[in-house]
Amino acid sequence: MSNLSISTDAPAPPPLRWGILGTGFIAGLQTQDLLENGFTVQAVGSRTLESAQSFATRFGLPTAHASYEDLVADPDVDVIYISTPHTFHSENALLALKAGKHVLVEKPFAMNAEQAREVTEYAESSGLVVLEAMWTRYLPHMVRIRELISSGALGEVRTLIADHNQNLPKDPAHRLNNPALGGGALLDLGIYPVSFAFDIFGSPTAIRATASKTPTGVDRQTAMIFEYSNGEQALIHCALDTAGPNRASIIGTAGRIDIEAVWYAPSAFTRSDADGNVVEEFDQSVTSRGMQYQAAEVERLIRAGATSGEVLPPQESAAIMAAMDQVRAQIGLNYESAYIR
Repeated sequence: MSNLSISTDAPAPPPLRWGILGTGFIAGLQTQDLLENGFTVQAVGSRTLESAQSFATRFGLPTAHASYEDLVADPDVDVIYISTPHTFHSENALLALKAGKHVLVEKPFAMNAEQAREVTEYAESSGLVVLEAMWTRYLPHMVRIRELISSGALGEVRTLIADHNQNLPKDPAHRLNNPALGGGALLDLGIYPVSFAFDIFGSPTAIRATASKTPTGVDRQTAMIFEYSNGEQALIHCALDTAGPNRASIIGTAGRIDIEAVWYAPSAFTRSDADGNVVEEFDQSVTSRGMQYQAAEVERLIRAGATSGEVLPPQESAAIMAAMDQVRAQIGLNYESAYIR
């Protein structure tokens, strides 16, 4: 009788290979987090070979492509991370999806709900993953907060208060101040607390918004109230020329959670009961910047053969864009671009 033992363990699946579409600042942050946490980054694509080669050299990537089309056509790439200006998100996502690639696309998911629905419907019909890169959703403190709310630890959750205010470049020529490039506080900053409100309460039944504009016509600051069917409220503020506390609170009948600055990045929080007594202090360390968690969700969905997860399904990203469309209509914010229908 042979003493040879046969392992029944299934072989590890081959790594999924990432391609980076765009070579800007955020693309660098995401790529660094991927590499530091064991992901395989195969290639980068830019509008020029020089830019792609510089990025590839910086991060030690095997392949540099001189166009986005060449990147998505690369047979050695399985999933594309898109980090281009807002106005190109839907166009670039569709480019990658039509090449058969899964997609992680930077926030905002698109410029409006129509574009978002086009992307989500194509991905669903093609059996491909498309995920909005709202990295906040996947951070440890947000995972714990959802657990607490689901368990009833806060009682009936009534109120969310969140701001995202930064002191950003004021040059009229800067992308942030250019309506043709989707500039303004709403898409760059407001997307975070708006998405947070959806995470806690879902789609609002009513929205009220007001804003102040810059000389270039984008929103300098925007205040929003989201209302819900059971009387809940989300109070949201964003501004691009004033530094704010960037804290958030979730308030319920049995207690509240106060998230420290910066609430949308890896952070700590304190949970208090209805009498103000501290009952939990959460502070979990995070390796790298924390953008690896959203990439892990993309790979989990791909390996599971799923096109949608529970944390941020693409249909919710489209609903978020619809809410943003309502806000824009109320504050009179127009993006003057041929890419916006």
